[in-house]
Amino acid sequence: EVQLVESGGGLVQPGGSLRLSCAASGFTFGIYDMRWVRQAPGKGPEWVSTIRADGGNTLYADFVKRRFTVSRDNAKNTLYLQMNSLKPEDTAVYYCAADVGSETKRGQGTQVTVSS
Repeated sequence: EVQLVESGGGLVQPGGSLRLSCAASGFTFGIYDMRWVRQAPGKGPEWVSTIRADGGNTLYADFVKRRFTVSRDNAKNTLYLQMNSLKPEDTAVYYCAADVGSETKRGQGTQVTVSS
């Protein structure tokens, strides 16, 4: 069974940092591109970042460029998102996701709240 478990969210002040993790199991993590998606209250899902299977290429939404860094450790089956210079508008539930077979798999999410 494919499982994705996010962690690392919390309450942080504007300008602060958080590091999210996503522990993967039940599939061959190292051969799949992975992505982070977020969903703010009352809004639809919003793509944040993608990292290729080998970690050699990363993509970011314009609103997180130069603030967020995606990485992965294929030996540990873990995906990361380092978030710096956080803004109140970054408040959302953050999910890791992957297209495994014909299905999109997503974790339960971790809440990030940016507020003073």
